[in-house]
Amino acid sequence: MTTGLGPLVQVDAGELNIGFADVGPADGPAVLLLHGWPYDINSYAEVAPMLADAGHRVIVPHLRGYGTTTFRSAGSLRNGQQAVFALDAIALMDALGIGNAVVGGFDWGARTANILAAEWPERFRGHVSVSGYLIGSREANASPLPPHAELAWWYQYYFATERGRMGYAQYRNEFARLIWQTASPHWAFDDDTFDRSAASFDNPDHVDIVIHNYRWRLGLADGASEYDDLERRLAERPSIAVPTITLEGDANGAPHPDAAAYRAPFVGAYEHRVVTGGVGHNLPQEAPRAFADAVMDVDRAAAPSRSNGGGTHV
Repeated sequence: MTTGLGPLVQVDAGELNIGFADVGPADGPAVLLLHGWPYDINSYAEVAPMLADAGHRVIVPHLRGYGTTTFRSAGSLRNGQQAVFALDAIALMDALGIGNAVVGGFDWGARTANILAAEWPERFRGHVSVSGYLIGSREANASPLPPHAELAWWYQYYFATERGRMGYAQYRNEFARLIWQTASPHWAFDDDTFDRSAASFDNPDHVDIVIHNYRWRLGLADGASEYDDLERRLAERPSIAVPTITLEGDANGAPHPDAAAYRAPFVGAYEHRVVTGGVGHNLPQEAPRAFADAVMDVDRAAAPSRSNGGGTHV
């Protein structure tokens, strides 16, 4: 099996110049894989070759604020609200001439995959999401949680302060390592593995995007008005009809909902899988075979589900 993501490609897409890995045959069925925070495209360093060896064209972009992805205009708002990541993905697919793909993600990438599958079902034939349904709204986030749940989101409240912005800017690598350790307590990653991803946090827009993302969630920073209609639709928790597999590691130390709590929005073919063996939050990197298998299984389910109107199991 081939290994690694290979050299990156750059393309202008919307307001960004996006850096991405393009792995596998150019004429293969497309798969779009989206990373989270504080991670990068290396979360898919083993998943992408597995899918490529099965005949898929795999696109793995750096999100805005990561790696080699940059803004085309110095004057653009460094916006981290949830809608923009989905629009970035659509712009990338348009720039590459990709009409249809399976989309998969974890953390921020799972939320973005949810939005894409819900709002552009004609563009996504299948959907794989770690921790299920993560589309949110600032209205819902305004409601307090029990103290033990609030504790798990400590960094969100830290980022709400100027001390938090300064601390993240100064200690972003130490911060990321701490999150990796607490979110995946059994993942024995080495320094080389961490350093490969940490290089992506040197992006000049990284701190601005991360801080804006978490402040926007709490209503402490404004988004862009042109996305208000999309955010209103997302706040209504739109259903997802495309074939879906949700995944959860049995040792996910990051805040995440119980699988039973997010079953209802998935109205098409659906399956939930728990990946055992001490697998934490960064599931594609910790359990690449399980993630790749989910992508291939949901892709196989897509054609029959389109012909028979959907189902209840992938």
